Amino acid sequence: MHAVTQVEPGGPETLRWSEVPDPEARPGEVVLEVTATAVNRADVLQREGRYPPPPGASPYLGLECAGIVSVVGEGVADWAVGDRACALLAGGGYAQRVAVPAVQLLPVPRGVGLATAAGLPEVACTVWSTLVMTAGLASGETVLVHGGSSGIGTMAIQVATALGARVAVTASTPEKLDACAALGADLLIDYTTDDFVARVREETGGRGADVVLDVVGGPYLGRNAAALAPGGRLVVIGMQGGRRGELDLGLLLAKRASVIGTTLRSRPVDEKAAIVAAVRTHVWPMIEDGRVRPVVHTSLPIEDVAEAHRLVESSAHIGKVLLSVLPMV
Repeated sequence: MHAVTQVEPGGPETLRWSEVPDPEARPGEVVLEVTATAVNRADVLQREGRYPPPPGASPYLGLECAGIVSVVGEGVADWAVGDRACALLAGGGYAQRVAVPAVQLLPVPRGVGLATAAGLPEVACTVWSTLVMTAGLASGETVLVHGGSSGIGTMAIQVATALGARVAVTASTPEKLDACAALGADLLIDYTTDDFVARVREETGGRGADVVLDVVGGPYLGRNAAALAPGGRLVVIGMQGGRRGELDLGLLLAKRASVIGTTLRSRPVDEKAAIVAAVRTHVWPMIEDGRVRPVVHTSLPIEDVAEAHRLVESSAHIGKVLLSVLPMV
């Protein structure tokens, strides 16, 4: 088969569409013939040598994909050859075939195309596991989502709205903020000109946000804590701005607030299985009845993977950037 490979870490120009050995299905796994995959920030970090795959994972990029089951491993009872599925991966999606634990497969939601479904597993599992399973976001609460126009952000806005929460977002342009509003965001904050702490407090009568979902990291740590309501929960899922920040512990204690760091890729398979099952139960019905929809900025051929990475690095996109994969011949 072919997969996107690298000789050494570096820029997008280091990515190559190369012939590599076929994957094999171990017990409990299936092999998918990949129709499409998606570009995530983690792929950019791995390409740069800053986010190595977990032990035992595929060395190739790609944390999600969609395709057709071609091989069913020993002990797999719920999937059959020919089934259409999308998958949460620890790696390997930028390829014509990928082996994946069967418990990390999801059926393609009704009304969603197979290629479009490639952009759902990572964002849906990240959002549900952080906002609901970790932060306990409830109806009537306010959530602040940083990077509202990103893949994670566009999913978070819709899921939180479907849960009955009030959604505040930060983004950098009027176009991005308009896109967030169209998805259900209530409070739109241009972080290049506005103080998001002041805006959130003003719009909540001085209370603050019950949940903050943050991808920026260190530089926002203190300000995110200041934006929290009493009993608020800050969930950090990214470090795009840096690893270190300063936190006023007195403020945190006075608010009885929590700061939680979490990631998805390195979790054990059984934890991922629980998240995937919860997403199938709770998020898939939201997609199938129209409360949540996939947001795709563009889809490019896998041979244009370097261009796709440059697009994601530029942050000019709204929603997901997909890669269509050549079928096996």
